[in-house]
Amino acid sequence: MTRERFGHDERRGDIVCWLLTAVVAVDGLEGVLRDVPLWGGFELLVVAVASIPAVATRDWTATVPWPLMAIAAFAAVARAAGASFEPVAYLAIATLALLVVAELEAFTSVELSRRFAIVFAVMTTLALQALWTVVQFYADQWLGTAYLRSQTELQWDFVVVTGLGLVLGALLQVYFARFEPAGGVSRNGTGSP
Repeated sequence: MTRERFGHDERRGDIVCWLLTAVVAVDGLEGVLRDVPLWGGFELLVVAVASIPAVATRDWTATVPWPLMAIAAFAAVARAAGASFEPVAYLAIATLALLVVAELEAFTSVELSRRFAIVFAVMTTLALQALWTVVQFYADQWLGTAYLRSQTELQWDFVVVTGLGLVLGALLQVYFARFEPAGGVSRNGTGSP
């Protein structure tokens, strides 16, 4: 099986993806340096996950769909512009989950039906939200932050991130249906997942 580039059959999409990845990386580094290590570290994790296909294939054109990185960059820019932390975090968590699902579908032999991919993306989003909640709890304990204010707010975090995961998962599947991957892992000799 050969691993080739993923997404629409244009280099412009790859360039846009890398520019958006750079925006997230710069904001992540700035966050780590300006005493927002939790958010900055999360953004750098998004950059690392988005870069895995290119690093693994040693091909700069092996990118995730640029609309996913556009959502991640929007979250980074919104947070830098002073947007409320919770909605931005929901968006970033759902985007990271979708990046994982998109990479699994395009760059591995894992075959996901469209419906299962949405469900898997939502479940991955919930798992990441749970991990993020644990990280926030320990940040509150050790760093003196106040991320977790009440049980009710914590429960609403899970409800909102689940809904957002469903919406973004459905949008990703619409993207896949409209723009078949121009490479990825070959399945049944067709070249698309």
